[in-house]
Amino acid sequence: MKKRYFFALWLILLAGTGLTAQSGMDIPGTNENLSRGKTGTVEVSRKTLVPLKRIALFSSGVAYFEHQGDVSGSARIDLPFKIGAVNDALKSLVINDPRSPSPSVSYPSEETLYRTLKSLRIDLSGNTDIAELLRGLTGAEIEVYTSSLIEGRILGIEYRSMTPVEESFPRGSPEAWLSLVTPLGIRAVGLREINRFVFKDPEITADLNRALDLIRDSRVSDTRNLRIELPGSSDRNISISYVIPAPVWKVSYRLDLSRDKPFLQGWAIVDNAGDVDWNGVELSLVTGKPVSFIQNLYPPYYVTRPVLPLAIAGAAEARTYDSGYAPIQADRSAAKIRSAPQAEYAEESYSAAAEMPRPAPNVAGGVMETARPSIAGEQFEFTLRHPVSLARQQSAMLPLVEGEVGVEKVLVFSGANAANQGSTHPVIGAELTNTTGMRLPAGPITVFDGGTYAGDALINFFPEGEKRLIAYGDELSVNGSVNSSISRMVSAVTVSRGVMTISRKMIYEKAYIFKNNSRERKRLILEHPLTLNATLSEPASFYERTDALYRFILALDAGGEHYFTVKEERPLAERITLAQLGLESLVSYASNGEIPPAVRAALTQGVELQQKTVAAKTALTALETQRTRLIAEQDRIRRNLEAAGNQSIQGQDYLRRMAVMDGEIDALNTAMAEAEKNLRDAQNNFDVFLGSINL
Repeated sequence: MKKRYFFALWLILLAGTGLTAQSGMDIPGTNENLSRGKTGTVEVSRKTLVPLKRIALFSSGVAYFEHQGDVSGSARIDLPFKIGAVNDALKSLVINDPRSPSPSVSYPSEETLYRTLKSLRIDLSGNTDIAELLRGLTGAEIEVYTSSLIEGRILGIEYRSMTPVEESFPRGSPEAWLSLVTPLGIRAVGLREINRFVFKDPEITADLNRALDLIRDSRVSDTRNLRIELPGSSDRNISISYVIPAPVWKVSYRLDLSRDKPFLQGWAIVDNAGDVDWNGVELSLVTGKPVSFIQNLYPPYYVTRPVLPLAIAGAAEARTYDSGYAPIQADRSAAKIRSAPQAEYAEESYSAAAEMPRPAPNVAGGVMETARPSIAGEQFEFTLRHPVSLARQQSAMLPLVEGEVGVEKVLVFSGANAANQGSTHPVIGAELTNTTGMRLPAGPITVFDGGTYAGDALINFFPEGEKRLIAYGDELSVNGSVNSSISRMVSAVTVSRGVMTISRKMIYEKAYIFKNNSRERKRLILEHPLTLNATLSEPASFYERTDALYRFILALDAGGEHYFTVKEERPLAERITLAQLGLESLVSYASNGEIPPAVRAALTQGVELQQKTVAAKTALTALETQRTRLIAEQDRIRRNLEAAGNQSIQGQDYLRRMAVMDGEIDALNTAMAEAEKNLRDAQNNFDVFLGSINL
């Protein structure tokens, strides 16, 4: 059984590895072969070419590449990737090698250049000028050539404001001076006086050349190498695969309506955007929407860790402990866990690795040899019948599908457009049935009819066996318009326990008018937009329905007009507590012709009872008003009596008048008590009656 090593577990970062420029390649390939053998205990591996055998382009913006070939003994394979593809390569790289015990992958990290430059004796990691370079080499031995040779050790760099001697050095500009420790003492030499200088330590010169090489290579190359080492001692067949970003493959169709049986032809458009030629590869085109994302696996990632004091620092803390209880004995056998051997777990992991989908057996094609369709998980895969060769940075059209399809010509009229634009024309369209046996990707369709170009259409993803409308022009000989109206009617009224429920219908009516000015009978599909929360009441059925509209089939006679009405109903419900209605509102409902007669009769009886309640309340209010007036008059007379005195003639008159008023107030109190009883009885009769209605 082949072991499949998923290299998210085997990636090894080699510290100090330099960047390698390889012509910007993003698909591996090399013609360099090195001898294989052993010198002492050092094994020399061979740099191996593993040809590209298979490519699968996905509609989600990635591509699956698979290399396959024979290796002998230990092998080294370099995989150069564009920088933007390294994260995806690290996430998806898979190798199948049946006899390599410990494969490994190494690559220069994103910080390799910076860290390597920082590690050299000459630091060129920043924007370094000559003065900064020499400052960083304090203590190094150097030979400086001016008008004479000066040998010494670098002490430092200082800047002096010099008196100008040339126009190129304005007054006050600082000039860098090199301080040297020489056998004759410390000397300062202006940098502009130095013709050249040489480091006496050859390792410094070597580091300088290496730093310059690294900087040069990093600027001319946008690739990073993943180096695979496959230790081994036998001949074997291996495969390497990965997923990296790639241009989305596209599709375009041609539909010929001129034939007795309409014919559909589809072409796939693919792009080789890499810097390596495709030579005789097996190409598959996959349609679907798999989850695909980028994760930053390439750059080093550091986490912040807390700083803890040393364990040996300080004195131990004094502690006291409470007395404990004896533990309760329990059977711990249930807590024992049996662990599987690590080797067995690893073997199961390898065997569980899923292989990439393979093409299905051949499917009969038409005149043109098109792709073989097959199911790839939840996606659909087209595999080209012959190997594909495509030069780098080139694109190609490749045959995808060809065959007869079910087509019926039809006009399509948009009710939504007519409502917004007024009189408008239907579009010329066709109702396609996918009889190709394939799931067709979305794309443009160029339509031919009568031996010439008829128009362009668009189609979304098209499953096999499904019907789909396309539109490729306007039919100017037919026009249509629509008139809209909204009405409301009572559909039912019920009364229970004093609550009246009125059920109404909102009726949305649209009257379509079509005029066919041609000499041919036309078949038309009317697309009527759905009304929210409404149901179709007229006509009784429809041809098709989507989430947003109904479709109806109409036949338009030549030279005539056609009328078509669509009605939709939306229910409304109103709940009314009768006891809370005023007399006028209750009278209005009792006289409303939309209310059923039985309910109106009950409401009329309720009106009579409410009128009695209102009359009783009016009578009580009149008595209360009269009593209030008498009490106010008594208060006035009482104040006058206090002013005139009760012994005066006027005072005696006030006393007599107050006595009469007292009698009147007593009579009113008796009348008010009777009036209050009448009101309570009337209100009770009204409430009991309303509660007893059940219609």
